[in-house]
Amino acid sequence: MSDCQLYLISPLDVGGNFPERLARAIDAQLPAMPVTAFQFRVKGLDQHEAARLAEPLQAVCAARDVAFIVNDSVALAKRLGADGVHLGQGDGDVREARAALGREAQIGVTCHNSRHLAMEGGEAGADYVAFGAFFPTATKEVEHRAEPEILTWWQTLFELPCVAIGGITPENCLPLVQAGADFLAVCGAVWNGDEAAAVRAFANRAG
Repeated sequence: MSDCQLYLISPLDVGGNFPERLARAIDAQLPAMPVTAFQFRVKGLDQHEAARLAEPLQAVCAARDVAFIVNDSVALAKRLGADGVHLGQGDGDVREARAALGREAQIGVTCHNSRHLAMEGGEAGADYVAFGAFFPTATKEVEHRAEPEILTWWQTLFELPCVAIGGITPENCLPLVQAGADFLAVCGAVWNGDEAAAVRAFANRAG
């Protein structure tokens, strides 16, 4: 049995019945790969509208003890009292985010395929580093391709958790789990079909 966990990333459209879908996905988790984090990732909305959409999703996560992480925006994370923020390389400084959100906040940083960026993030006080993309993905344009070896290298040297992201599906996830990913960050593989079946499929493949 692996110690790997699922980190769900929202689709860009989180309105309509998405809160129910999120609840269904989390409730389908299996012990082999529990859902422990959810990233709220929306683009092009003002903070007020983003906060309105986030509220029911944050409640779903809180009721299920799943960390609610805001993508990109320290200001929105602070407004919501979110569990943390995920920073891309252009989204701000880990130390500044820590000062704004406090010691308890979970701060993650995108490191692409760069060992240097990962070490810098760790030194700055990030709580996890994210590597990827490992596979082609329709969620965003892929500029950097990572290989599973970078996960093994990180695990060998550092205590900080690492997240694998980018085109991950139940069918291709096993090499990443075996290489040492602490979390699989998944989006399309869950939300483009039956979310409950997908969450169970990840667990069955990795367990």
